[in-house]
Amino acid sequence: MRLITLERCRPDVRLGKSIYHENGKVLLTKGTLMTAGLLERLKDFNIFTIYIEDDLSEGIEIVESIPEVLRTEAVNIITDGLDTLSTLSPEKSNLHAMIKSERAIRSFQKIFKDIVSCLSENKVALNLLASTKIHEDHVYSHSLNVAIYACQLAIENGLPLRKIEEIGLGAMLHDIGKMYIPKEVLNKPEKLTTEEFEQIKIHSELGYDILKKIHEIPLTVAHCALQHHERLDGLGYPRGLRGNEIHEYAKILSVADVFDAVTSHRIYRPAMLPHKGIELLYSGIGTQFESKQVEMFRNCIAIYPPGLTVKLNDGRTGIVSKYNFNSVGRPEIRIIKDEEGKAVTPYEMNLSDKSNLAFHIVEADALL
Repeated sequence: MRLITLERCRPDVRLGKSIYHENGKVLLTKGTLMTAGLLERLKDFNIFTIYIEDDLSEGIEIVESIPEVLRTEAVNIITDGLDTLSTLSPEKSNLHAMIKSERAIRSFQKIFKDIVSCLSENKVALNLLASTKIHEDHVYSHSLNVAIYACQLAIENGLPLRKIEEIGLGAMLHDIGKMYIPKEVLNKPEKLTTEEFEQIKIHSELGYDILKKIHEIPLTVAHCALQHHERLDGLGYPRGLRGNEIHEYAKILSVADVFDAVTSHRIYRPAMLPHKGIELLYSGIGTQFESKQVEMFRNCIAIYPPGLTVKLNDGRTGIVSKYNFNSVGRPEIRIIKDEEGKAVTPYEMNLSDKSNLAFHIVEADALL
């Protein structure tokens, strides 16, 4: 199985992984023979990449970090919960809305415990590319992805379960303030004006004002919403906090938030691949992010996940066939093209072997 862009997908290939709608309904099942009509329909659903089965990638397994059933349940709880919480007013109190919101918080807490349990038991590198799923509102799916990434990073930090659960709840709720920002501003395909960007920036404080009213959650969770855009050098917002002024939860959350933001498709730009997202985080070490958090995050993310097409420094092209946990940047590759770009009989090459240390990945993409 391998990952390709929809633009490069041709009719008559078989779908490698089922595609789900946000409500959990299967739109296309694994093994479906793709047609020109189906490919056009997927474009209408804003699907950008799919997994296919072919002879080149036979035997390559894609491991889900979070089972699709759990992911579907979680994103639906987040969707319903954020919609419920958005009925609260940052300025006024409403008893009925508050009671409904506290119920929603309990649902968040319950589903996150299932996520923690799953990540603790399944010792696999996080690969959210493994899920091909349609969701029409970025805020909901982003909130789940950030919660998963932040949970794994909190586990890597060796934090106690209580703190992991607080970070997870904070991650699920960190963008609640965006529920009060007009959709035409949030989803604008063109560059934002200065006024529109200032409008979006207030989501941090709006979220904090909402969450601090809810007695079911600790104040640290509200601070996740307030501080997730603060940066070490003081150039973040809304308060321009520096270094140790920023809460430890927010330092973890900012890494997860930025990584998912840049590796997810937006209406105004394509997604970065995981290794490019990691490079972006590294470029911000010391100014935006703590070195320790970026290093640990790199070690728990599948930078080159199985099924991804890569190019080596000698010009050969291959498909990542196996992830090496002891050498995250040097996976096992199935070579499919030679140095001149000509097709070859596929063969395996483990970049972590001593005999292959002269070779390394210089380019990765979702297409051939």
